Amino acid sequence: MLRVLTAGNPSPLTGPGTNTFVLGDGDLAIIDPGPSDSAHLAAILAEVGGRPVRAILITHPHLDHCGGARALAEATGAPVLGFGGPLEGRAPLMATLAGAEIGGGEGLDFGFCPDRRLRDGEVIADADWQLTALWTPGHSAPHMSFLWGDLLFCGDLILGWSSTLISPPDGDLTDYLRSLARIAALGTRQLLPAHGAPIDDPAGRIEELLAHRRARTAEILAALQPGPATAEELARRIYTVPPALIPAAARNVLSHLLALYDLGALSVDREPGAAARFSRS
Repeated sequence: MLRVLTAGNPSPLTGPGTNTFVLGDGDLAIIDPGPSDSAHLAAILAEVGGRPVRAILITHPHLDHCGGARALAEATGAPVLGFGGPLEGRAPLMATLAGAEIGGGEGLDFGFCPDRRLRDGEVIADADWQLTALWTPGHSAPHMSFLWGDLLFCGDLILGWSSTLISPPDGDLTDYLRSLARIAALGTRQLLPAHGAPIDDPAGRIEELLAHRRARTAEILAALQPGPATAEELARRIYTVPPALIPAAARNVLSHLLALYDLGALSVDREPGAAARFSRS
């Protein structure tokens, strides 16, 4: 009833590649058709085997998840469903900062627009499957997860091998923590991320991620003790990763800095952003 096809787009941030989920025996639902890739599209259509596709569901509008959506929709006649466009769902601080020199936008499909917008809590169902759409921003503002019985398709919000990238203004640490709490309260049996293997201990994995973020916040505050610094300067002090991953690390640090700034724990020498120097208040 559930089949997983992994796209050929492995990387340090996508793990083995993007998982596309094909749900159903008769009429089908497809979750995250993956990147624009002819080989992956062919694999999906081979799995569909001519059966009706009732919905193409998008967890969030990053190109490695929705890049292949339009071609799949044209091949199957199915509508594309998602929260909305790539700039929707942002919290007030992120919406304000989006016009500043904050950077971000990595991997966004700026042309993405679903055929039908999903509301938080909306049910999408067919004869042999039923999914509940849950708005779970954090990794991406319009990020949705899909609950199927006691299983949750969690997109990029929760990964099994690493903490997800949170890059403002699309990513928002405060929203991320709220979404983790919401998922924890569901009591699901298994999480099905869009990258990597299923997670069989959702509660344990969520607690690991929360502990990681608490520890990272403590590291950032300690690193600011000597004086003001930018997100990149802090990332170079804190992270032990290859140089090629420092830009992603700096984006994660910035998400922590902005959350602390919003709480009043930090001040800045200019408008908050990638070039700003943050200091303890």
